[in-house]
Amino acid sequence: MTRQRRLVLVGAVAILMAALVVASPAGAGHDDDPGSGNLHPMGHIEEPASLLTGAGGGNIHTDIAFWGKHAFQGSWLGFNIRDVSAPGNPKHVSFTSCTGNQGDVVVFENVLVRSWNSPAGIGATCDGESVPEGFEGLHVFDISDLDDPVLVGSVELECGSHTATAVPDVANDRLLVYSNSSGPCLGIDIVDVPLGNPAAAAFIRTEPADRDCHDTGVILGDAMMAACAGDDGYAAWTLTGTGSLVDPDFLYSTTIPGVGIGHGASFTWDGEVLVFVHEPGGGVQANCQASSPDADKSAFFFDAATGAQLGTWVLPRPQSDIENCTIHNFNVVPVPNGNYILVSGNYQSGTSVVDFSDPANAVEIAFSDPPPIPPPGGPFCGGLGCEIGGVWSSYWYNNFIYETNITEGLNVFRFSGNETAGALRLDHLNPQTQMFTID
Repeated sequence: MTRQRRLVLVGAVAILMAALVVASPAGAGHDDDPGSGNLHPMGHIEEPASLLTGAGGGNIHTDIAFWGKHAFQGSWLGFNIRDVSAPGNPKHVSFTSCTGNQGDVVVFENVLVRSWNSPAGIGATCDGESVPEGFEGLHVFDISDLDDPVLVGSVELECGSHTATAVPDVANDRLLVYSNSSGPCLGIDIVDVPLGNPAAAAFIRTEPADRDCHDTGVILGDAMMAACAGDDGYAAWTLTGTGSLVDPDFLYSTTIPGVGIGHGASFTWDGEVLVFVHEPGGGVQANCQASSPDADKSAFFFDAATGAQLGTWVLPRPQSDIENCTIHNFNVVPVPNGNYILVSGNYQSGTSVVDFSDPANAVEIAFSDPPPIPPPGGPFCGGLGCEIGGVWSSYWYNNFIYETNITEGLNVFRFSGNETAGALRLDHLNPQTQMFTID
């Protein structure tokens, strides 16, 4: 989402904020949404919210990360911690208030870092503490007590933090955070969070790029690469050889025809293929209609070493003119059998599972596609007034798919296809970070 667009939404949220939503009993929508027979609804935590009507105080649900048997789900007013030890019956653990919108989160050990997206207004607070007017950047929490996370530090950044990527530097007992502003600043802000003293978190430097960085994917292990998506494509770096975690070495930049708001970049687990998605219309327009250009509703696949395009997957199910839609937040399933399987959340087109083992002939193998949300009126979807809803993120984690739904809360699925057989179980997951490679 561009800075101009997100500032418009900030104003809308400021008007619509009200009391914090309290988790309500699960409804039938998740269980009954149209979808393929191999994507099975499991548990959910329903917390209705709306940006436009103010339901739930406008506390819309955003990105998610995992540590052990817990999920950490960001929101525009803070973050929720969920116990997902039983995917068929996830439980709410705690909510921490922090009123900077978007609320991207990363976790590592007992540390959670949350993005504060836009300049703080008068009276803004985080975990009960005043936030200086104009502040934007990162907040650092000690999550040793999951029932009561504690704000221990903050790092102000020139252009704020739209999204954050966790880059563990275990050798130096620290978590590096690659912070992305999504404009107008170009490149990546690199922040040091000492694991033994997270209150001492500090800005290190900016890694320059020829584009703003909306989101950055990192793969460690044998690959040691990073790629940031922004503007009309993406930029790629190496983190080894002449590069390092704190000073990546630029490799190349790729421009993609039909792309204007680069959104996400990640890798296959062997480090061979780079996956790229973008966000036409800033995520608040109907860009997946039958009449929409294919580029608007596509994921793109590139040779990670050279940037040569290998293929494209186009969403096969046209959406209506009242459904905001792009291919949004995703990850790749860690399977050791050579299959490339993508799990993606796509706003009101729902969740997709895509086999791109042959990147030139990628195919959707499972989906859940809820019906359109009745429009409440408003400036989006060409003035038709669609609700800003649907799936912010869908991620594979330990044999289940966790869907963070903007207006609903948390939904869980199980995929029963053979394509993901033998998928590795992880002890944690920040979806934009791959801690190792799979040969």
